Amino acid sequence: MEVFEAARTVLAVRAYQNKPVPPETVRRIVESAWLTASSINGQPWHFIVVEERAVLDKIAALARTGRYIAQAPLVVVVGMETSRYAISDASRAIQSMVLTAWSEGVGSNWVGFQGLEAVNPLLGIPPEISVLAVVPFGYPVKRLGKGRKNRKPLGQVAHLGRFGMPFA
Repeated sequence: MEVFEAARTVLAVRAYQNKPVPPETVRRIVESAWLTASSINGQPWHFIVVEERAVLDKIAALARTGRYIAQAPLVVVVGMETSRYAISDASRAIQSMVLTAWSEGVGSNWVGFQGLEAVNPLLGIPPEISVLAVVPFGYPVKRLGKGRKNRKPLGQVAHLGRFGMPFA
């Protein structure tokens, strides 16, 4: 799948088949995050891949907005070192994972936005690493209508030359 097609069609997935994601696909998902550009090449991220069912259940219980994590065959917990650019850099890495997964038929969704300190001791993450998000991955239960998105018209959010001059 071309990158634009992945960006155009990706949707949030919150229900997953009971089917493992092949190791080579998991590796590409994680490598896409690792290869993502970062400000001043700081790479302030850490990616913890979790596939053990009992641990996934515990993470789901800790992530207030992501109880469905318990259905996923795997999650990637994204931690950050303290840095001025950490949130931006780690967010870029998450988007790389989401698009890479989608291009291979694997759905995902961003769970949490910080406030996940309880995950640190569960996964042995040192306290100086803050968890930005938990990203579950898996094959969608339902066939999704790829590309059907409810978006504002492009001309309302994209401007040409100066604010208020519609791009499209």
